[in-house]
Amino acid sequence: MAKRELSIAFQTDKRAREYINLAKLVDQYAFDAVTVYCDAPYHPSFGPLLLMAPHIKRARLGPAGVPPSRMHPLDIAAGTALLADLAQAGVYLGLVRGGWLAEHGIRELDPPIRAMREAIDIIRALLAGESAGYEGEVFQIAEHVRAPYPLPGEEIPLQIGTWGAKLAALAGEVADEVKIGGSANPAVIPLIADYISLGEARAGRPKGTVNIVIGAVSVIDGDREAARWVARKAVSLYMPIVSKLDPTLDIDPQLMTRIQACVNAGEDDEAARLIPDDILDRFLFAGEPADIVAHCERLYDAGAQRIELGTPHGVTEAATGIHLIGTRVIPALRGWLSR
Repeated sequence: MAKRELSIAFQTDKRAREYINLAKLVDQYAFDAVTVYCDAPYHPSFGPLLLMAPHIKRARLGPAGVPPSRMHPLDIAAGTALLADLAQAGVYLGLVRGGWLAEHGIRELDPPIRAMREAIDIIRALLAGESAGYEGEVFQIAEHVRAPYPLPGEEIPLQIGTWGAKLAALAGEVADEVKIGGSANPAVIPLIADYISLGEARAGRPKGTVNIVIGAVSVIDGDREAARWVARKAVSLYMPIVSKLDPTLDIDPQLMTRIQACVNAGEDDEAARLIPDDILDRFLFAGEPADIVAHCERLYDAGAQRIELGTPHGVTEAATGIHLIGTRVIPALRGWLSR
């Protein structure tokens, strides 16, 4: 069985100095990976990662994830190579189709699954020092094109972020991990594993070759109720969208409609009050350290290989939550996993 891991993730909305300070902070604790998002219109991933890399010695780094519709595979490969040259404990590359692209005037590549397969082919060829020459349905690159920069010394692990059956199956063929984003629901993990297994079978890979990562908003504090209130307000912004992606959820559609109406009206407190406790815990991590530990145990039991605790981490500042994760959550989970 693959090693069970815990990672931490950050939104890319910070000043340069903040990325550096966060890197120094997380490196004090035994995180397995440090991730930054690549959501429009925030900073694209590679800039923040390059700022953080000199200060992180213990954890591998990666973006989760980059849409090839926003960044060409040539540029994704180049950014990955430069990050690999600077990172001290390894890197991974996360790719996604991307969400809410149309809101930012970005057209998704079509057909999307074919576009992802071609992007992966091109990125891997470049990082292996091969010709990127490609005459695909989506991408066309001249045969003479090769990476003109120093290459990574080893193959870069590939993560695909998705909820979809077709893209998860593609990951089963070609990827190392699948990331389920915006969820902390144990019930969805076996479903995504089934999607992945179809691709694993097509490629002749053993079932379970591809690891599952699950991650979402996290708020950890000594004051349980304060943490869960902040979490309620954070999750109300994306719950109506993610609830449509997870077929294992049995949530009253009218509740989602009411929550969305409150969000649209700027009534964040009212939206938060509408969210029941049992529903809240399927979308994020919130509470005291013991709550987070118990939640992670349920996700590991359901088949997750890596759990990713995302922004904002603390009630008033990230550092408080990160300290509690590093000193209370990680040691407790290491003890539980060693039993």
